[in-house]
Amino acid sequence: MHILLIEDEKKVAAFVSEGLEEQGYVVTTAYDGSQGEALAADQAFDLVLLDLMLPGKSGLEVCQALRKAQPGLPIIMLTALGTAADKLAGFDSGADDYLVKPFEFSELVARIKALTRRSKQIEHAHRHLKVGPLELDLDRKVALRDGKTIILTAKEFALLEYLMVHQGKVLSRAQIAADVWDIHFDTGTNVVDVYINFLRKKIDREFDQKLLHTQIGMGYMMDA
Repeated sequence: MHILLIEDEKKVAAFVSEGLEEQGYVVTTAYDGSQGEALAADQAFDLVLLDLMLPGKSGLEVCQALRKAQPGLPIIMLTALGTAADKLAGFDSGADDYLVKPFEFSELVARIKALTRRSKQIEHAHRHLKVGPLELDLDRKVALRDGKTIILTAKEFALLEYLMVHQGKVLSRAQIAADVWDIHFDTGTNVVDVYINFLRKKIDREFDQKLLHTQIGMGYMMDA
């Protein structure tokens, strides 16, 4: 398994690279954002470890570019910036996971294994989700309702995919925040409600049949 590590702190890069190589991974290291993006375009990688604060090009910019060029490439952000706003920015740029420095190396390995296992499962799974007249093409990252394309941001797509995978189940706000945004504490924000409303406007507002339902006091559910 070939990992691209984009990290400007050379001591951190050496620590991560050496540890991963001891675990049997092949690691290529870039020390700035532009170099990392160029390497990703030139070589085939199975996963990217990406620092947020980089010279040349920021981690957010690199993540956005990689996600656009390679939608299925797993990306884990490694950064000292650990506020809820930082995490939201990371996930909105297209990151699949977010690990705050300093971290235990064993946790990094566990995250890599979990993410690559999930990616392989998705590769072998049916690449379309469907709830009534709503379809989600996971390969092309396209949402369709009654044949009409619905334009979604990366985070809206991730939330819709999560809801559709769990269709028929009531999902609490805390559960959605943890699984979609990796927020495991009360931030005092209503980010889940805001994004649910974004989705409603795009997938339900123009149609008589409503697919996204609010269960008062419990959460949200996707059901035809």
